[in-house]
Amino acid sequence: MKAEFYIARRFAFKPRSHSKPTFIVFASALGIAVGTAALILTLSIVNGFSSVIEGKLIRFTSHLQVRQADGRLFYETRRDRQTLNGVPGIAETYPFLELNVMLKSRNQSRGDGGGIAPAQIRGITPEEARKFLGGAESGLWQALDGTDAEADGALPVMCGKALAEQLGIKTGDRLMIVGVDGGANGSALSGAQSVVELLSGLDLQVARVAGIYNTGLTEGFDDLVVFAGLGRLQALYHPGMISGYEANVTDLRNLDAISAQVTEALGYPFYSYTVYQRYSNLFEWLKLQKNITPLLIVTITVVAVFNIVSTLLVLIIEKTKEIGMLSALGLEPGGISRVFMGQALMIALVGIGTGNLLALGLSLFELHFHLIKLPEESYFVSQVPIQIDPMNYLLVSAAVALLTLLFAFIPSRVAASLRPSTALTV
Repeated sequence: MKAEFYIARRFAFKPRSHSKPTFIVFASALGIAVGTAALILTLSIVNGFSSVIEGKLIRFTSHLQVRQADGRLFYETRRDRQTLNGVPGIAETYPFLELNVMLKSRNQSRGDGGGIAPAQIRGITPEEARKFLGGAESGLWQALDGTDAEADGALPVMCGKALAEQLGIKTGDRLMIVGVDGGANGSALSGAQSVVELLSGLDLQVARVAGIYNTGLTEGFDDLVVFAGLGRLQALYHPGMISGYEANVTDLRNLDAISAQVTEALGYPFYSYTVYQRYSNLFEWLKLQKNITPLLIVTITVVAVFNIVSTLLVLIIEKTKEIGMLSALGLEPGGISRVFMGQALMIALVGIGTGNLLALGLSLFELHFHLIKLPEESYFVSQVPIQIDPMNYLLVSAAVALLTLLFAFIPSRVAASLRPSTALTV
């Protein structure tokens, strides 16, 4: 076996004719390197994109939510919290309050009296605010909790960047909250109400923009959701009442089972649903991208494999006389087959190693300099997210090496089948 590998190395990397077969080997190794790097980069980008978007969605809300039927508001009780925290797998729980309102701004620079937009005010606890806003060091969660509330009673709120641009507001500006007094059941409007009843049911409050957040998520996120302190929001609209509970779990793999246990433990009228159910359209979009990945992998792999097969066939033609001499000197057909199998392995290893270095270098370069920009309103990220996973490198390298050896068996058998008399006369 040692002699066969020595001959394979000489055949692959030592030119012995004017046709320079070493150039063919170089081109083949380069093709495998490019294919390997493309496979690794594809997996890194797809996995990184899915990881970033999923992390943003979970950070924006929670792993699962618990509400009552028909979306009605209810009073928070210690018994419900204890039951919820007692479900195995639940890590933490928070109450929240959601109200659908209209926001009116007065932007002097626009010259049209300001802007108006629908919004959803979400009252969250200080613990959840610290988690969403990046920690207590920012000080923004204290504004939402009302620790720096102004004398006029304006409600401190956090607006998304997209909504702030739509309303033409900035930090420190005032907003008018236009709500409808629908009572505790959360209903807003009824077709049987007259104009006078509608106007008399309007609930007007003043809010102050304590800060502007930007997650990059649009269409129901940064352009809609406004955060406020739970206690302040309850005091203005529904004292002691909440829309439901948010909960995070210790293991996302058991999320569906934990959600079912929560519904069973709390009983009617409570029900729970996961973040994957709530934003199913986005997760299906991410799943579709992952489903396309195997097709890309197969296509690139097949190109790389046929590249090595064609290279070996060319080398067999170039080395026909050498094959005849080896056979005449007593090297068995199996030995000749091993020579070309070893040659294919050497070329593949050079290409795979170069492809791994190329993929890693390009990934680190993009992560450091962020040269590729993406429209955030379409992709929810402004830069290409790349996840460097050693397992991707290992799996791609093993797959390319295995397929190369598998497909190299055909040209190696062709070389082994050459007769010495025929090969020496070519």
